[in-house]
Amino acid sequence: MTPKRRTYNIMKRMIDVGISVIGLICTAPVQLAIAVVVLAGLGRPVLFRQQRGGLKGEVFELVKFRTMRHADPAHQSDAARLTTLGSALRSTSLDELPTLWNVLKGDMSLVGPRPLLVDYLPLYDREQARRHEVRPGITGLAQVSGRNTLQWEEKFRLDVEYVDTRSLLLDLRILLLTVHAVLGREGVNHEGHTTMPAFEGEHHRKDV
Repeated sequence: MTPKRRTYNIMKRMIDVGISVIGLICTAPVQLAIAVVVLAGLGRPVLFRQQRGGLKGEVFELVKFRTMRHADPAHQSDAARLTTLGSALRSTSLDELPTLWNVLKGDMSLVGPRPLLVDYLPLYDREQARRHEVRPGITGLAQVSGRNTLQWEEKFRLDVEYVDTRSLLLDLRILLLTVHAVLGREGVNHEGHTTMPAFEGEHHRKDV
């Protein structure tokens, strides 16, 4: 690792810790209000927890506010399980606020490739797997370049582009563009899906 890259990593971690602490303190009343509304509308648990692939492919537990009903015969698909409240939380990214704990713990960064399902880890080709050379982020280059309107291959290309070109200036640019995208509620859904269709690896690439 070059001295420049080492300095960047140290500075980035310091910024992650500082902003996540400030963010958790400042959003505490908002998070408490959301927790009460989710509890009233969906019941327990209030938080959604799921295993995701992180730095070097190591698995960690992602935490967000719950946005879906429990699966039952009447609500099997994600679209059927997603509530009006959940849709509003997702479109405004308020469901992501608890993820600041993941940043503070070091599982994630503010900026980096989005952490995806553990099931996807064996499906990446060698180039796509390079997205795990850095900590996953709450937001990233793919998220400000189309978010869920992109195809998987384009998202992975942007993830690797971020890995190769990352800098504090690029991180700042992505954070500013994220604010714009969230305020405009851009790219929340892939056409015909509540978020994105499942990634199916080589089979998926042949079919699209």
